[in-house]
Amino acid sequence: MPHRRRRRRPVLRVILVAELVVALVTGLTVTLAYSEVDRGIEEGPGIEHEVDRKQPVHDTSELNILVLGTDRRDCVDCGVDAESGGGGSDTTILLHVADGRESAYGISIPRDTLVDRPECVVGGEPGGEIVPAEQDATWNEALALAGPQCTAAQLEATTGIYVDSYVVLDFGGFKDMVDAIDGVEVCIPEPIADDKAKIYFDAGTQTLDGDLSLDYVRQRSSTPNSDLGRMKRQQAFMASMIGKVLTAGTLTRPDKLYSFARALTGSLQTSPDLASAGKLVQLAESLQHADLRDIRFVTAPTAEFPREDPNWGRLELTEDAEKLWRKVIADEPLGRLGKGAVSGRNPGGSPEDAAENGLCG
Repeated sequence: MPHRRRRRRPVLRVILVAELVVALVTGLTVTLAYSEVDRGIEEGPGIEHEVDRKQPVHDTSELNILVLGTDRRDCVDCGVDAESGGGGSDTTILLHVADGRESAYGISIPRDTLVDRPECVVGGEPGGEIVPAEQDATWNEALALAGPQCTAAQLEATTGIYVDSYVVLDFGGFKDMVDAIDGVEVCIPEPIADDKAKIYFDAGTQTLDGDLSLDYVRQRSSTPNSDLGRMKRQQAFMASMIGKVLTAGTLTRPDKLYSFARALTGSLQTSPDLASAGKLVQLAESLQHADLRDIRFVTAPTAEFPREDPNWGRLELTEDAEKLWRKVIADEPLGRLGKGAVSGRNPGGSPEDAAENGLCG
């Protein structure tokens, strides 16, 4: 038994970035003995790529993984509010793992960003219903209209970045994951009182369970910049969650790891290349030398449309976004585009960014 524990820990140290990917690497490493969890991973459609990969994938090559959180309400424990939800991508993060797999950064894409969506086939099945291409489409619609492979194709068409894999998690799986590690600590600088959504938080540092965590990362009215502020809160929450998993003894507790895995049963969909515990473990092993406490989260640079524009209320990508995409394609660090980033070591980001986005710096 001690020998197995020593072998497991280097694998479990490495945690992909985002609440769901954290669970994949930690929880699924121990699921080789739990076949029912393996069966709970839904294999999604393959990606119809819009761009070519610049080099063949190998054990230590760079990777781009699309992480999606869906707002669907028809799953177990997903009825979190009175809204209907459309099955769109409530959260989108592109995780770029650098060549050598020792560092990574995540890029959040605002859900209301307007892009040109390519033609997609619903469910990716031959002969399936075709969703026509659309100009100035809202980013989060692709998942609801055709599936995660359509969001991946949309990202490739928009950025020129090759997407290797995707993972999708719903509200129920997110809540169970948080409860599996006995909650996540957050710092709330000012009280939150959202009467419309019936979400209330006192100010101060506190540990949130799964239900409260979901309220916290989805609540929008507590920051002046609404969705963008909410994304910063999500990034800080993910960073705090990663820090807890890495430092609180979670990785040495088989019961907690199994709870992580069970949280994903029926809640997780992945691209075919990741659709088993064994494949996810192989991915984790390739990342064993990474210290993902240093993972940096940034938001794709966007600007609001002028009030007189028909698209007012939506966002457009800026020239800095193009520079960010080129960083990913060239497998380069963020540089100045990482200003204001949050990480596992600095969940609130800089003091200025923390204050602006309703976080503690």
